[in-house]
Amino acid sequence: MKLTFLGTRGYIKPRTERHYMMASLLVSYRHTRIIIDRGEDWIGNDQWFDARAVLVTHAHPDHAWGLKAGAPCPVYASEDSWERMGSFQIEKRRTAGIREPMSLGDITFEAFGVEHSTRAPAVGYRVTCGRNSFFYAPDLVYIYDRRDALSGAEMYIGDGSTVDRSFVRKRGENLIGHSPIRTELTWCHKEGVPLMIVTHCGAQIVGADDEQVMIDRIEAFAAERSVKAAVAFDGMELMLR
Repeated sequence: MKLTFLGTRGYIKPRTERHYMMASLLVSYRHTRIIIDRGEDWIGNDQWFDARAVLVTHAHPDHAWGLKAGAPCPVYASEDSWERMGSFQIEKRRTAGIREPMSLGDITFEAFGVEHSTRAPAVGYRVTCGRNSFFYAPDLVYIYDRRDALSGAEMYIGDGSTVDRSFVRKRGENLIGHSPIRTELTWCHKEGVPLMIVTHCGAQIVGADDEQVMIDRIEAFAAERSVKAAVAFDGMELMLR
């Protein structure tokens, strides 16, 4: 399985050469390719990478608005996301049911509910190719059914909006926002996931005077929890075997 990070920037104004495009992931395995998320900075860009489908985590602009004019392939999203993407010119609409595994060619994916926003409820995806699995959730406060989502996964690709500051707040009875990377690394430790890859990078990373200082801090947090961590950048490729 090959993972290509098409974008790694969060919904922020700062951008760098390493973090220019909004968070998006291309998964390639044997003869099947899928894209996860396509934000508004993909509008007018005709590169679809021969993807068989696009999976949407939620309907915020930096994850879904690049699909406003449609897509040349089926688009999978939760019922909540489709309610908010009703005006999008997408012909092949598919519903990704929560905890309902689905297969496209050689790739299997399963949507898990995550807490992030009441206005644009989100999911994360557990993706399995052969014997390899990872979990992708670029925007979240926490994962429902976290043990099932992460158990046996080789990698967690998570929210880099904040390194160690809490961006969690309460709206009514719901928690919204972003858990810090430090908290997400604790999840990896508890569930036995050996590696976290940081995407959807926020201002602490993208706007840093020296990104390496932030990377060193993240790696130190990971070492304290006996896991490893790396910060993704646009164009980065990973192989899982």
